[in-house]
Amino acid sequence: MTGSGTRGPAADSAPPPDGLAEGIARLRRALRRGARVADPGNTLAVAQFELLAALAEHPGTRPGQLARRLNMRPNTVTTIVNALGSRGMLERVTAPGDRRAVELTVTEAGREAVLAWQATNAAVLHLALSTLPARQRRALAAAVPALDALARAIDRLADNAGSADSTSGADNAGSVGDAGSAGDRENGNPGQPAQQADPD
Repeated sequence: MTGSGTRGPAADSAPPPDGLAEGIARLRRALRRGARVADPGNTLAVAQFELLAALAEHPGTRPGQLARRLNMRPNTVTTIVNALGSRGMLERVTAPGDRRAVELTVTEAGREAVLAWQATNAAVLHLALSTLPARQRRALAAAVPALDALARAIDRLADNAGSADSTSGADNAGSVGDAGSAGDRENGNPGQPAQQADPD
């Protein structure tokens, strides 16, 4: 607070302490635990289910695209893809027009696993909702459109940030490449062609 009694810019920009983020995180943890208890025979991890669900929604996605979509490290995606492939839940196919690139698709076994996981989560939610007072059930039902809009807004922010990072990386790569070429010319060495990046 300043001497005049007004709040500084830091106070104005601080997020309201409404606990929304913690509430959502707590709900995710509770739902994950409830699903494990409801289906103890399930041996897939949540990250594996999320990757399968993303592939079911976007068939033919390449590993690099999948890593960006799920905000995972490429080596993590590779590990999950290898594990799911060994269980027959997804398959790799050569991308049309680019024999070096690989596209991923969900098999019938993978699709059934996703549907079973979604059904388990829905059953846990319905059972938990049935224990709440009617007033709270109505409040949660009314909040669904707002939560969906919030999820879409977060996705848009992530997409925009990813696009900005890609553009910045391309600009920096161009600057480095130009500097390197200038250095080669000054030293009398011909510039070497840039090494092509591995395809997704």
